[in-house]
Amino acid sequence: MNFGQLITAMVTPFDEQGEIDFIATRNLINHLLESGSDGLVVAGTTGESPTLTLEEKVNLFEFTVQVVAGRVPVIAGTGSNNTRESVQLTKQAEAAGVDGIMLVVPYYNKPSQEGMFQHFSVIAESTSLPIMLYNIPGRSSVNMSPETIIRLADIPNIVAVKEASGNLDAMSDIIENTPSNFALYSGDDGLTLPALSIGGAGVVSVSAHIIGPQMKTMIGHFNSGRIREAATMHRRMLPIMKELFAAPNPSPVKAALNLEGVAVGGVRLPMLPLTDAQLNSLNRVLHKQETILL
Repeated sequence: MNFGQLITAMVTPFDEQGEIDFIATRNLINHLLESGSDGLVVAGTTGESPTLTLEEKVNLFEFTVQVVAGRVPVIAGTGSNNTRESVQLTKQAEAAGVDGIMLVVPYYNKPSQEGMFQHFSVIAESTSLPIMLYNIPGRSSVNMSPETIIRLADIPNIVAVKEASGNLDAMSDIIENTPSNFALYSGDDGLTLPALSIGGAGVVSVSAHIIGPQMKTMIGHFNSGRIREAATMHRRMLPIMKELFAAPNPSPVKAALNLEGVAVGGVRLPMLPLTDAQLNSLNRVLHKQETILL
């Protein structure tokens, strides 16, 4: 399964009552596809998965599959720290017609490496869908080692990893020691180009909501050997990428989308909207970068 190079971890639009806004979701999906996204992750961390009910997630999967209509792969975030619940949601996602699933390292209960291996193995056995693992120690409090990822890559339908440890040495180890058709994606926007340079497949991005065309151009420059141009774009995009994580994700990117005229509403507690000072800072960076990135 080729998920593409620029995959967007899509926010979940809410209305004024804090319910999923499906009209805004349709508009957002079309905005992302027009901006160059090769695939969409639905109900991941950026989609506020911890605050979505299982029913809301399934509704979101079904709706996204319907709107996307085969234009790009739809990857459902079905991972949790409850193996049985993840199996159940994965089966529901498969029935909804998604193209793949993303499974995060179990958070809070801090499993051992063997516990992680067995958790992902059991879920993989429950589905025929291709699986992207998701290693994000900053949120899960445990790091899945390269050795565990390499072991899991031998399971036929585990085909990719979103590596958000920020560790390029670990990424190199994984790329070197997994099958050639196993794809490593950076989970950090700012490491997109470095990850590509060591053999990574691309990025699962938050910033692509705002600078998708520019990220797509940078990746295209890299693919065609125009490394200097790619590096220049990388440096110019970094301020926006940093600003989009200046407060807990996805508050900044939702605010940025609203500022750019793509209405997605606010965030659910325990996330908070940006303060006036944070919003002003975001606005300044967006306006400054618009002139630089033209």
